[in-house]
Amino acid sequence: MRRDTIDTAEMGRPPLDPASVLNAKNTLFELLGRAGVPPGEAEELIALVEAGAVVDAHSETGKTRSAPAGADGPYDAGWHDGARAMGDELLRVAERALARAIGSAGGAAQGHHLVGRVDVERAKVAVTPLYLAFCGTSDLDPEVSDEVLTAVLGTMSVVGRVAYAGQLERFTDFHRRRLERLYARYGPGSRIAVHGRYSLLHSPTSIAVLERLIAAPEALREEWERAELPPAWLEGLTVAWRASEASPV
Repeated sequence: MRRDTIDTAEMGRPPLDPASVLNAKNTLFELLGRAGVPPGEAEELIALVEAGAVVDAHSETGKTRSAPAGADGPYDAGWHDGARAMGDELLRVAERALARAIGSAGGAAQGHHLVGRVDVERAKVAVTPLYLAFCGTSDLDPEVSDEVLTAVLGTMSVVGRVAYAGQLERFTDFHRRRLERLYARYGPGSRIAVHGRYSLLHSPTSIAVLERLIAAPEALREEWERAELPPAWLEGLTVAWRASEASPV
């Protein structure tokens, strides 16, 4: 009987070698290129995935740092030293991968850098599930959403954009109750129409705009004006945010 699956235990090691890994990486690079992603942005995205994989590996090794039961003192100490050294090296590998990703931005890691297509797509992927936890639908034009996120991301350095998904999660967790009140009063399903100064509350981008309104209000207003977005949207979001501070009587 023919076996179509690979038994890695019989092989003695995972069926991945440097050539196969490089082949997968180049294939992904080609596919991103065919989808219209510029080479520099494709390299950045792949490098971020590589860095993330190493960080995940570091987390997994942290779960197995305890020496086997019954180990004596010297063995236990050696086990911990080895696990610590391996973990430290994995972090260094992750840092190098991240440096490669940031380096693709042309040395502007800490300064202002043009917002790319991949930056916007990453932000969309980050904000959409956070928003849908409060609202079941989004009504704003996708093209407008891109313009809003471009303005939001323009307030950050390349390093800030890389870590923005985590920043948004922390923001949402910290303000969860207030966000629930906000979207119940002004979001989809409320009596507030999608057209008008509260329009952004019908879009996942509102999560990102709110985070920037709190963290970098002046920078956001500068980018907003540069993008020629409606000032009323920011005004409406600010008013709604203040009104949601306390529970309704």
